[in-house]
Amino acid sequence: MGIIPAMGGPMIEQRRTGGGAMYKSSLCLLQLTDSNDISINPKKHTLKPLMAASTDSTAPPSPILRHASGNILAFFILLLIGVLAFSIRLFSVIKYESVIHEFDPYFNYRVTQFLIKNGIYDFWNWFDDRTWYPLGRVIGGTVYPGLTLTAGMMWKVLHFLNVPLSVETVCVFTAPLFSAFAAWATYLLTKEVKGAGAGLTAAVLLAMVPSYISRSVAGSYDNEAVAIFALIFTFYLYIKTLNTGSLFYATLNSIAYFYMVCSWGGYTFIINIIPMHVLLCIVTGRYSSRLYIAYAPLVVLGTLLAALVPVVGFNAVMTSEHFASFLVFIIIHVVALAYYIKGILSPKMFKVAATLVVSVGLVLCCAVVAILIAVVASSPTKGWSGRSLSLLDPTYASKYIPIIASVSEHQPPTWPSYFMDINVLAFLVPAGIIACFSPLSDASSFVILYIVMSVYFSGVMVRLMLVLAPAACILSGIALSEAFDVFTRSIKFYASGTSEKVQNEAGGAASASTLSMQNNVMATDKKEDSLKERPSKKNKKEEKENVEKPSLKSQTEKRPLVLPVDTAVLALFLTVLLGAFYVIHSVWAAAEAYSAPSIVLTTHSHDGLHVFDDFREAYAWLSHNTEVDDKVASWWDYGYQTTAMANRTVIVDNNTWNNTHIATVGTAMSSPEKAAWEIFNSLDVKYVLVVFGGLVGYPSDDINKFLWMVRIGGGVFPHIKEPDYLRDGEYRIDSKATPTMLNSLMYKLSYFRFVETDGGKGYDRVRRTEIGKKHFKLTHFEEVFTTQHWMVRIYKLKPERNRIRGKTKKYRSKSRRTGSSMKKNPWH
Repeated sequence: MGIIPAMGGPMIEQRRTGGGAMYKSSLCLLQLTDSNDISINPKKHTLKPLMAASTDSTAPPSPILRHASGNILAFFILLLIGVLAFSIRLFSVIKYESVIHEFDPYFNYRVTQFLIKNGIYDFWNWFDDRTWYPLGRVIGGTVYPGLTLTAGMMWKVLHFLNVPLSVETVCVFTAPLFSAFAAWATYLLTKEVKGAGAGLTAAVLLAMVPSYISRSVAGSYDNEAVAIFALIFTFYLYIKTLNTGSLFYATLNSIAYFYMVCSWGGYTFIINIIPMHVLLCIVTGRYSSRLYIAYAPLVVLGTLLAALVPVVGFNAVMTSEHFASFLVFIIIHVVALAYYIKGILSPKMFKVAATLVVSVGLVLCCAVVAILIAVVASSPTKGWSGRSLSLLDPTYASKYIPIIASVSEHQPPTWPSYFMDINVLAFLVPAGIIACFSPLSDASSFVILYIVMSVYFSGVMVRLMLVLAPAACILSGIALSEAFDVFTRSIKFYASGTSEKVQNEAGGAASASTLSMQNNVMATDKKEDSLKERPSKKNKKEEKENVEKPSLKSQTEKRPLVLPVDTAVLALFLTVLLGAFYVIHSVWAAAEAYSAPSIVLTTHSHDGLHVFDDFREAYAWLSHNTEVDDKVASWWDYGYQTTAMANRTVIVDNNTWNNTHIATVGTAMSSPEKAAWEIFNSLDVKYVLVVFGGLVGYPSDDINKFLWMVRIGGGVFPHIKEPDYLRDGEYRIDSKATPTMLNSLMYKLSYFRFVETDGGKGYDRVRRTEIGKKHFKLTHFEEVFTTQHWMVRIYKLKPERNRIRGKTKKYRSKSRRTGSSMKKNPWH
């Protein structure tokens, strides 16, 4: 007795939609017959005798079982990738301690503490009077709340489950946890483009890419910690909707976009690159209803949700960063209307209707463009933010907004930084782009557009290397997956032997060819029935073409790329070696380059490891030796840390929302001592904090940042001129420095008593020279604290009355001398 599938029997249809594989399986209808022959159509199609598959112990596993086992294996691999992504970011905790890194994370940590202690409503209405004195800052309306709300929710859930972790611990480990989520989202996105193999490869690459590690190590509690996951997941849902045309996924895509808006200002990258891809699909003739479903709900629902975020508000519809999405929204509706009319009208009527639709569409577009031009023209920056204009014009910030250009992460990257941050992925990306063109789909075209745009933006601003990293990992994963497929296929082809190879190929292609033949036979049988009713030459020709197509298709499927066995083995070895080099570099970057917290510095020398904990030493002194209401002035880099760790009021901080206030502090630092005292005294400042690295060789000190203080101050107060601080266009602090430089407050506060550290030489280890003005005294400021390694120095403003009393005493002594002289010479 043979087992024969009926006409509606086991049929698995594999359908490629945008690079994603979806499988549909129907129920098996089994028929028992008395023959071992499978006769589908006795007139034209017969198959060879087939023994009962159920009794063959050597038969390959069924496709359903193979698919299920593959999913289970992929699940466990993804778990291991998540563990890898989390653990590789723990070097900072293992080597140092569980501490918040950098500057901005301290503000986020302080805000999270306030949220957990006071609740969500007080958070939205929180007016912080300890920052930007005397202006203050409304926190709820000026911060992206996604990171804070996420960490606060995690802390609430953990305490509900009786896991008593501190707020600081939750904040420290938020970034490593979301890096695992980002790796899984990368798998989902790449799987939609080129399959599960490429997805797993891309996920493991993202888990270790140094560019992402630099912003997601344990303790890096910044917006990017959750924003990169939101970015990748939003792109995945967009591609998923594009492949399936599901309104459910379109709604999830809008919600993911809303979370991205809550998390990071880089959401404008999403709302611009997706319209660009939609426009690209329309121009290249790839419009479909799936494209409309993927885009239209995102614009409508996503914009409405984005407007709910206080820091965004009406900017979601009023700024130029969002106008491209609205313009493409109009275009896709015009195109959709044209396709709809084309489907219900005759060709002649369609031409008339198309002329009308195009005319109305042009009028609407012109009206919208006119409105946009009017709105844009009314803004001094043409509706663009300063950071957006800096991306479009890399020279804009240096010309008009020095506060943006002064940030190191806003500078263009160097070529070595690409090798440092993405390593060998830079060489694999071109191969991935080529692989995306074979075949080109909507999903693969989006990935190509993503890598092109991210390469441009990363070349403008080094911070956006973080956006480039996922795109590089996706394309590198696709390239490696395709390469491994070719290499392993070639080795297996030659290892199996010629006769066994033929049998394996026949057995492996049997199910696919049988299924495709069943589908074609069903179509042919239906056509034959129609031929019996209405025989014609045209129908016979179509039948002949349909019969010949499967054979041609099977011939093309039997020609995979096979390399010589020695070439395949060598290429596979080199690929594994390349991957090993990438792993070694990534682990080194995670352990050495990006694990050190900026607040605790270390250095190695011949006598061992040295730890510099001067920052926390200085903040602890401020916290214990100053009044709660005392105001502390420093450059804006240290504002967040001073407020969070010392709990003291600062004049400016890292939010940089008020350029005039920052320029006032820069002007004070650039002015002579007396003028600086008057500026600080008008702001009720009691202490001034400066960071100095000349003794230990710390390069990120205030002397190296001083020219930016001059530029920012001179942008608001014209009497501060940068050439006054340069000698022949060169910035110097030695004996050839200008008098304006040597008499500035920053120079004096940094080098006061510096000659006492090395026997009177005053050698600066950062600038590698002896200072110009070595011996001087302070008349309006007094030193109150200097840390162990002289990295942080704190000065106190002298009271006004003492200074006046001293002047009065000197004036009286002078008047007495003049009075006595007048008595000697009354005629004078």
